[in-house]
Amino acid sequence: MDSQNLKTMNISAPQIKTLDQILPEEPLLMMGAGPVPIPEAVAQANGIVINHLGDTMAQIIGQVKTMAGYIFQTASPWIVGVAGPGSAAMEMAVANLVWKDTKVLSICNGFFSGRLSEMAERAGGQVEKLMVSEGDSANVEIIRAELERLKPEVITIVQGETSNTTHNHELPAIGELAKEFGCYLIVDAVCTLSTLPLHMDEWHIDAVITGGQKGLSSIPGVSLVAFSEKAWRRIDTRPYQLPQWTLDAKLATNFWHKASYHYTAPVSGLLALHEAMRLVCRETLDERFRRHQVCSEALQEAIETLGLDLYVPKVNRLNSVVGIKLPEGLEAKTVCGHISKHYRVEIAGSFGPPIVRIGQMGEQCRAHNLFRTLHALGSTFNDLGVDVDVPSSMAALENALQRK
Repeated sequence: MDSQNLKTMNISAPQIKTLDQILPEEPLLMMGAGPVPIPEAVAQANGIVINHLGDTMAQIIGQVKTMAGYIFQTASPWIVGVAGPGSAAMEMAVANLVWKDTKVLSICNGFFSGRLSEMAERAGGQVEKLMVSEGDSANVEIIRAELERLKPEVITIVQGETSNTTHNHELPAIGELAKEFGCYLIVDAVCTLSTLPLHMDEWHIDAVITGGQKGLSSIPGVSLVAFSEKAWRRIDTRPYQLPQWTLDAKLATNFWHKASYHYTAPVSGLLALHEAMRLVCRETLDERFRRHQVCSEALQEAIETLGLDLYVPKVNRLNSVVGIKLPEGLEAKTVCGHISKHYRVEIAGSFGPPIVRIGQMGEQCRAHNLFRTLHALGSTFNDLGVDVDVPSSMAALENALQRK
């Protein structure tokens, strides 16, 4: 650039606030539907940058895949990551297994299961949606009838529908159906992996999707997909080249299996994910599942003692994200704004239903977080003119935690 061009630049440098000026003085306690609080080891790892193609990174990726085998409960080696949110992992799974005229049965009982359906349509699939009533879990007999009628090649489903807090608890039986009918089963486990049992191999699941920012208690932006050996054979012999270069699972093996170049990996995020997964393995899945169940059920009991109603019947209720019905005339944004501003606790609204949602994933499931969140929630409703019993609910929470 010559001196004349330097003189004629007419866009001035902006005046930008520092993060310290933007962020609240007291950090918010993140108790929504994700992201979740992260452990100190994860935060420290996220501040490190190393060569994304060196021997050190290859060793780290090797350990991530080993830990993923345990956390996904799979012996399949075909574990790959994507630099992107859980939705990018969803798209990687769908785009690599669905192409032009692939018949897909998409089991939809909320916003995120609907997203899987849309992704399958965009990939060229002939998609039939099986709509599940709000608050209901997918029914095996209804699915069987649809499989007999449609004879699809691929089934998509979420284990936990975060949007309305529904748990598709018949997933093991749905996996048996997929095996019986020769279907590829794609499961979104973004909010459930490491919070609820999921046995990929035993349940005949062909692709499991997760993000880092929920049950694993890592940062957003680095996600994983585990493919079965059966799914990988389909990917390896697909008749059409994948249009999405970045999400091509075969290209991803350059980095994830050959210590070679695909694209510049999210180094810090991968280090953070490594530490988050290491902490899961140290705790063990059995202990982690128990902790999540105890904490979530105790919180649910305490919320009902407050005098509020839970959105989904207990048999279909997701423990990972708890949905609370809003009293008539009260909006989610009002409740979420008040609890954030006055009590420094962040909870979530919803994608449609008249509810607010409290996350119970990873580091959210700690007793001190539950007590603070419950007190803030009850106080918020009282402030907004809804009479709830905060002292009784706090006692109920303590009793439930001790009893369980």
